[in-house]
Amino acid sequence: MKRRTFIKSGMAALAQLKLGEYIYLGIGTAVGAGGVAAALAMDPPPRKTKHDYSQAKRVKSVCLNCSTVCGIEGFVIDNQVVKIRGNPLDPNMGSYMTCAKGQSGPTINNYPERLLHPLKRAGARGEGLWQRITWEEAYTEIASRIQRSIDAGHPERVALHAGRSRIDAEIKRFLGAIGSPVQLNHRALCSASKRGANYISLGDTDWESIDAERCRYFLNFGSNFYEAHQGGLHLVKRMATARFDHGAKLVTFDVRLSNTAGRSDEWHAPFPGTEGAIALAMGHVIMREGEYDRRFMEHFVNLDIDEVHDFLAPYTPEWAAQQSGIAAGDIERLALEFARQRPAAAAFTNRGTGAHYNGLNSERAVVMLNALVGSVGQPGGYCYGLEEKLSASRYPQPQPVPPKPKLRTDLEDPPEWPLANRWQEMKVGQIVYDYIRQGRAKVDVYLSYTISSPMTWPEGRSTTVEVLKDESLIPFHACSDVVYSEMAHYADLILPDATYLERWGLDTRNSLELQHFVTLRQPMVQPPGEARSYADVLFDIGRRLGPQQAKYFQFGDHEAFVRHQCANIPAGNEADGFEYMKKQGVYVDRSAPKSYEVHRRPLKPELLLNARIDEVTQVIYKTNASGKEEAIGLMIEEDGIRKAVRGFQTPSRKFELYCAELVSVATTLGITDDGLPSYIPIPAHQSLPEDRFILTSFKWNVHTQARTANQKYLTEIVHDNPMWINASTAASLGLKTGDWVELTTYRPVSGPHGDQAYKGTGEPVGSERVRIFVTQGIHPRVFAVSNSLGYLVSGRAALARQGERNNEAALGQEGYGATPERDDLSASLWWDERQGGRGNGYNVNRILPINPQPLIGNQAWFDTVCSVRKVSAEEA
Repeated sequence: MKRRTFIKSGMAALAQLKLGEYIYLGIGTAVGAGGVAAALAMDPPPRKTKHDYSQAKRVKSVCLNCSTVCGIEGFVIDNQVVKIRGNPLDPNMGSYMTCAKGQSGPTINNYPERLLHPLKRAGARGEGLWQRITWEEAYTEIASRIQRSIDAGHPERVALHAGRSRIDAEIKRFLGAIGSPVQLNHRALCSASKRGANYISLGDTDWESIDAERCRYFLNFGSNFYEAHQGGLHLVKRMATARFDHGAKLVTFDVRLSNTAGRSDEWHAPFPGTEGAIALAMGHVIMREGEYDRRFMEHFVNLDIDEVHDFLAPYTPEWAAQQSGIAAGDIERLALEFARQRPAAAAFTNRGTGAHYNGLNSERAVVMLNALVGSVGQPGGYCYGLEEKLSASRYPQPQPVPPKPKLRTDLEDPPEWPLANRWQEMKVGQIVYDYIRQGRAKVDVYLSYTISSPMTWPEGRSTTVEVLKDESLIPFHACSDVVYSEMAHYADLILPDATYLERWGLDTRNSLELQHFVTLRQPMVQPPGEARSYADVLFDIGRRLGPQQAKYFQFGDHEAFVRHQCANIPAGNEADGFEYMKKQGVYVDRSAPKSYEVHRRPLKPELLLNARIDEVTQVIYKTNASGKEEAIGLMIEEDGIRKAVRGFQTPSRKFELYCAELVSVATTLGITDDGLPSYIPIPAHQSLPEDRFILTSFKWNVHTQARTANQKYLTEIVHDNPMWINASTAASLGLKTGDWVELTTYRPVSGPHGDQAYKGTGEPVGSERVRIFVTQGIHPRVFAVSNSLGYLVSGRAALARQGERNNEAALGQEGYGATPERDDLSASLWWDERQGGRGNGYNVNRILPINPQPLIGNQAWFDTVCSVRKVSAEEA
């Protein structure tokens, strides 16, 4: 093993790796055999092939280069995807358009550095020495370890950690068969505040579906939908029609001049985390001036109008101006402009509002504005999701279906954040590794899929890596990935994954056309080498478990699973629903009306049989099949006529400004909460010293977490991420564009309401040396660094390391390697620092603290207090 001739090196060698042979895929920057001169040789890149698309096979599918999951159509020639365009039958798309990430799809299948075979760790974990094994060996190893945990009576010690997998039903079947509830996700790092706010207010846990094309006034709090908002492409298209064809106005509140802010009619930069204060002050103005919708509020808000007046009375524009720095006159003017366009007006949010200590209430305050002006569920207003999604009743699974696990663990249901999983699986993923280290939950088998937490997690290269490396904490880790990643680097087995263009699956998102739809993901080409769809991997493992588990996987492969799900889809002119979906790519249910004013839909007479009406609340109750009484609707009176209507899916069947459940849950933890969307200042931002600032991060429209940097087409667009600093701030610090600084971050501090910040000591977390970019387009007390860059382990595009495959993709160990092989990354990777380029950027997440906000656990990404010190280029 020590002799170099026995060990191959580099991603290129993966293609030639024989069964049983060893390969080195370590961390480093050695150029390899041939030296620097060979690595920097500027030979012209391979010539691009001109394709005759008329001769191509066309296949409908679904993109997964981000979470928007657009319907697409691929053009396939000689088993290669050569072109991607939108599927106009997808109601959200409605055209052949795709974004840059969609266009980049054809590059994914042909990564020069793809994983092609199962690999087993041969050295110490994290050393990077691997041996090629068979799939049967991999299955046997994984199944035997899982069976050991089941037989020991601890199925909950099997954890599956996935990112945006889009195979939720398949994963739930696998874990249900085992009996483990530990399906970990990243929702608390993303959208828990938004979903929680929608649930409290509307009883709906999805994203809002703004009826944008008919909207006349957009109040945008912290959403950069021109780049990074889920469904942003669909929203942009409709908003452009509303603005430029119908004269709608777009107002954006964001600490940074994002692409969305720059394209708005007005941009206002509030102090971070004060968006809720602005929304409450706008509500104050709307109520004070009588510009509210009396009809909606009297029927469907769970506080009466006088109570709403009293709640909002202290939140004056002058008070909000002190909190936010936004002029009181602007707050008042914008509130009235918004209200006077009702009901074709929508106030909405994204991470810029929700990813704070006070994010849940700030989100609720913004959603409240829609209720005050009566735009909830109205044409042009704040419409909400359809309930069916991918329900098993509509999209049946093969029988038998395993029962839902009854166990719980602190890992997947942490008691400190009781609202995280109360309504949906919004697990607090950022604390997972620290909880494993603390012994809060024991893990025997850790399965990771489409997630690279060393890159994307707060404290990813400290807390995360320390735990992933420790075999006493995670005895066994099997990682499925498309390319060698920082997650795979700390695994015991690597399972080569199929890309989204090589696998099956049903998918859907909230519909901006307000009608239920479903899309089909189907293979355009077969995966190379021995790469396999992860759903098929789980099913294959399941069949190798004991009889009590294996019985749930006898239906066949993933294609058979999806075919079964399509059984109820109308066949049209095809043989069945599955064949219809393969041809069309999407099914839209146009039999039901669009989801306007769902809360006003009358209850069917048969539903009212044996129902009970509470005389005080007017809530309609009925006993369900389990013998439990549940709310089914609401009695309202209009024009002297009493009507039984559906109402909202909340306990009161009304839009809830006051949430009794929130008060109850907070009380159990000793936290003071009045149940209203009140404003709570961020503790760490109070009395902020002059030499301390607030660090925020952001996403570009060409990158998605740790999933896109190996796509050269995207990374040559954005490969560097200097830190934005306001011009006046830079002048006071003696800095200019291109200067280097040492950026240091600090932990949060606890609040005054009984909530304890996670490790709330205020102590330093870490430091990073970064270049700066001076601009007027950012708040003077805010610094900003984009994420999704700064890799240590990956392919050449992500690392900005030009060179032949065996030289650069090896990431170290000079002297190892196979015969050099040239490709598009061998000579045209111009952002390589050795060629005068800017390099591959910085991983800002690694120095951001783990910081779940109270009760719901959403990561407070944008609260981080920081400081800077100028350093010389030599020191950097």
